[in-house]
Amino acid sequence: MQDAVRQTRSHLMQLFKQHGFNPRGDLGQNFLIDLNIIEFIVREAELTKDDVVLEIGSGTGGMTTFMAVQAAHVVSVEYDRNMFGLASDQTSGFENVTLINTDALKTKSQLAPAVIAAVDEQLDADPDRRLKLVSNLPYNIATPIIANLVATDLPWERIVATIQLELGERMAARPGQSKYGALSAWLQAQCKVKIIRRMPPTVFWPRPKVDSAVVKIQPRPDKRAAIVDRSFYHDFVRRLFHHRRKLLRGVVCGMYRKQLEKSQVDDVLTRLQLPAETRAEELEPSQLVTLSNLLHEEIGKSTD
Repeated sequence: MQDAVRQTRSHLMQLFKQHGFNPRGDLGQNFLIDLNIIEFIVREAELTKDDVVLEIGSGTGGMTTFMAVQAAHVVSVEYDRNMFGLASDQTSGFENVTLINTDALKTKSQLAPAVIAAVDEQLDADPDRRLKLVSNLPYNIATPIIANLVATDLPWERIVATIQLELGERMAARPGQSKYGALSAWLQAQCKVKIIRRMPPTVFWPRPKVDSAVVKIQPRPDKRAAIVDRSFYHDFVRRLFHHRRKLLRGVVCGMYRKQLEKSQVDDVLTRLQLPAETRAEELEPSQLVTLSNLLHEEIGKSTD
């Protein structure tokens, strides 16, 4: 791991001093300086020469070069021009690295077209290629990056990323837990989500104010196939969990008051054998999928 071994705290401090700039807290720039954890992340990604890696947040390019040795290609996205320059220097000897200096998000609900195009280009180079997101994600964009990648039709096979521990707990939360919400329901309805390592602030420079985690997310095609309309389901859980503690019937009736009669909502809830006092926060992701599918079906009947 010759390229990544240089990313120590002292090396980074010297590098930033040499170039005359500092890490930007507003962009969530916290660099991993524990080399064991960098190795752990890449090992958990199980990279092969069939893998296209998407990295969001190139930083100085230390992890980028390490992954480039093992993967078919690395598409690395860096928003900050200063970091982009450092990563460009670090990766200059690698022909299988594409660096993009752009915002990885077009909007909060959509990845940037340039990023998707770069990934598609590398996937199209060989029919055996697979996509993996492997990143020390900037904390301020971790949620939309992961949620939006899952929402795409890109053939991704694994996500291994560092995120805030609290966010990881929200992703993995179960019904009835305080952190269970729309993000939990969205991801778990079509993925296996697991926190595989917890990390203190000391493994980063500068140190964040919160604990972090490495999360591993793997697709479940069987679960995903059960969702009739993923865009509808995504919108459904986001709106539903705005009122997570209110009675389910009242929330659903309010959400679709222009499309459905209350009697239609009652019929759907009866078919699912859901008691009148049910709340969204009590439902398993699979139950939410079934509810979403039936509501989608009823709305379709009403508009025919």
